[in-house]
Amino acid sequence: MAVFHATMFYKPFLPSLLLLVLFLPNLHITDAQVGVCNGRLGNNLPSSQDVVQLYKSNGIRRMRIYDPNPQALQALRGSGIEFILDVPNSNLEGLANNAAAARKWVQDNVLNYYPDAKFRIIAVGNEVNPNSGPTARLAPFVLPAMSKIYDAIASAGLKDQIKVSTATYSALVSNSFPPSKGSFDGASGSFMGPIINFLKNTNNPLLVNIYPYFSHIENQQTVPLPYALFTATGGFPQDGQNQYRNLFDALLDAAYSAVEKAGGPNVVIVVSESGWPSAGGPAASVQNAATYYRNLINHVKGGSGSPKRPGRAIETYLFAMFDENQKTGAESEKHFGLFSPNKQPKYQLSFN
Repeated sequence: MAVFHATMFYKPFLPSLLLLVLFLPNLHITDAQVGVCNGRLGNNLPSSQDVVQLYKSNGIRRMRIYDPNPQALQALRGSGIEFILDVPNSNLEGLANNAAAARKWVQDNVLNYYPDAKFRIIAVGNEVNPNSGPTARLAPFVLPAMSKIYDAIASAGLKDQIKVSTATYSALVSNSFPPSKGSFDGASGSFMGPIINFLKNTNNPLLVNIYPYFSHIENQQTVPLPYALFTATGGFPQDGQNQYRNLFDALLDAAYSAVEKAGGPNVVIVVSESGWPSAGGPAASVQNAATYYRNLINHVKGGSGSPKRPGRAIETYLFAMFDENQKTGAESEKHFGLFSPNKQPKYQLSFN
C-alpha cells in the first residue's frame, strides 16, 4: 500500500460540475467474492494455521499474500481458500532476464503446492511507480518478469487456472476526474502500455489498489468524507451518461478509462487492495473504517458493478486482515486491520 494516491481535482457536490469481459476460461475473474489481504508486517500476529482458520470461520474465501511464505502456503493446502500470491518487488530484477529462475520460482512456490493450494492470481510486483521513489528503478523489470512467470505457468498447463498480472495503484492514473478522462501519461504510459498489451493478449486481469481514504485526506476540501464512505445522499457528479455516487467507483472507472486508452478495452480490473484505517491519521476512526468496509462489501457483492462497467461484479480484496505494528510510513498504515492481532474483530462485518 502506498501513501500517495490519485489526486482528485473536483468538487463532486458543486452544482457546476453536475453539468458535466472479457471471458476467462475456468477462472472467473468477474466473481464478486470478497477477499482479504493477509499482510504479515507485525511481530505479534497469529500463526499461519490460525490465520487460515480465522478466514474460514468468518466465511472469507479469498486471500492475498505478499510473498511465498512456506508456512502460509502449507496452511492454505486443503483450505479451499483461493488466493493471490505476490512475487515480491525484491525478486523482479532476478526473474526479468532469467527464464530458469522463473521456472524454479514457479516450481518451488506454486507447483509444489498445487492443486491442494488454490492459487488464483500471481501478482508480479506491487505498486511499482516509474515516476519516482524507491521502486522507480524496478519499472523495466516488471513486464519481463511477468512474461517469464507466465511462460512457466503456461508450460505447466495452468494458464487458464492461474492468472498472471501485476498490482498497480491509482497514483499512476492521470486526469482522474471526470473518470472518463483517466489515462496513463508520461512515464506511467510508457510503463503501463506494454503491460496492458500483454494482459490483453494473454487474457489476464490488471490488479489495481484503490484507496478512497488517501484521496479524501489529500483533498479534504474537494473530496467530502461522505462521498468516500459511500454515505453521500445527493449532489452526485455526472460524467456524460454516468453518475458517480461514491469515490470508489470514480477511482475504479478512471482506472478503466486509462486501461482502455492504453489499448485494453476488455481487460478486467481486480481491486487488489482497498481499506480504511481505524486510527493514526485524519478521518481515521473505528466508526469511519467500519462504515467504509461494510459499505464496500455490500457494494461489490451487490453485483451492480460501476457506472462504466454496470452489471459486472467487482472482485475486491480488503486491506487488511490484521493491524501490523511493523509497517513503516504514516502511523495510519499500522491500523488497517479488520482484526486485532489477538484475532478479535474490530468491526461487525458479514462476508457471506
